Amino acid sequence: MEWKVPFVDAKQHYRRLKAEIDAAISDCLTGGDLICRHHLEDFEAHFAAFVGVKYAIGLNSGYHALEFSLRAAGIGPGDQVVVPAHTFVATVSAIVNCGSQPVLVDVCEDFNLDPAAFEAAITPRTKAVIPVHLNGRVCEMDRIMKISDRHGLVVIEDACQSLGASHKGKKAGSIGLTGCWSFYPFKLLGGFGDGGAITTNDPRVARMVTLLRYNGEDRKTGEYHYHGQTALLDNVQAAVLDAKLHHVADWINYRRKIAELYRAGLDRIPGLTLPHFSQSEHFDVFQNYVVRTKHRDRLREHLTRKAIETLVSWPKPMWHHKGLALGDLHLSVTERICREVLSLPMSAETTTEHVNITVRAVRDFFATRSAD
Repeated sequence: MEWKVPFVDAKQHYRRLKAEIDAAISDCLTGGDLICRHHLEDFEAHFAAFVGVKYAIGLNSGYHALEFSLRAAGIGPGDQVVVPAHTFVATVSAIVNCGSQPVLVDVCEDFNLDPAAFEAAITPRTKAVIPVHLNGRVCEMDRIMKISDRHGLVVIEDACQSLGASHKGKKAGSIGLTGCWSFYPFKLLGGFGDGGAITTNDPRVARMVTLLRYNGEDRKTGEYHYHGQTALLDNVQAAVLDAKLHHVADWINYRRKIAELYRAGLDRIPGLTLPHFSQSEHFDVFQNYVVRTKHRDRLREHLTRKAIETLVSWPKPMWHHKGLALGDLHLSVTERICREVLSLPMSAETTTEHVNITVRAVRDFFATRSAD
């Protein structure tokens, strides 16, 4: 199907940046620089500076950023890690694959970890918490950090969806022991394949993750320090990401403008909730523009008929996937969110006309509902 309004337009994104991206790739290939060359080091330095930390270590996925952060924090068998239930499965899988027990808790109306639910879930076995900054909005990190400090817990930020976002002036990925990042192609900063990174101010963590990503080997000495994995960010991907990093601040400003256009067009529609929460302490970057309605499935079908592409993250709670063996939970906010959320088109290529078409279609849908 050809979309009149694509959720993300990867082809147009490449066309806009073609000269810069092609130059970055050509520089790698003509120099034979494929693994652990200066392009990776340059990107790591620039990315750390953007986030506001001392170190960034490039990895091949956001999942590995999460797993390696847990391992570097000493989290292992018998330990419990608190995590919001409304998140991508990789956040929880990283805990499980470290031999630890994920403790899923409910979220607030802004889709982020509920600090009160987090504190209520703490037991003597709890060793860490992973707040997930979802959809471009940072969790209430001041409360989460206070609770964690009081109980001696490690804080690992899943910042994969919130590059450039902040809470009370502190940027995502710069607050906890580590920040975990994904450069999946459709992220605000995406590569042309998978990729990830951790950010940290802890030199010991940076050193351990650097070794873990390359089979546990110190490449300068040839000494193996761990049974590591093959999880390195490819040099070509790093070069592409470094070229695109220069545009991130502009893309964030653009997304915020698109979000305001959506708000102006969709405000005060009965039965539709928009993702504009308290802004006084938050700077949101709108990785996703997520609306909520109890008519979600019918609205999505209506938009599809209008050739408007949308996304649902996620249509059922994680613990309903029996293969994940997460138990039988009853978390009311997460369950309701899964029934109601719908992400509208949002990217650096989303145009004013795209927003106007989408707004008209959404308004037409709810006008019909009112007439029923």
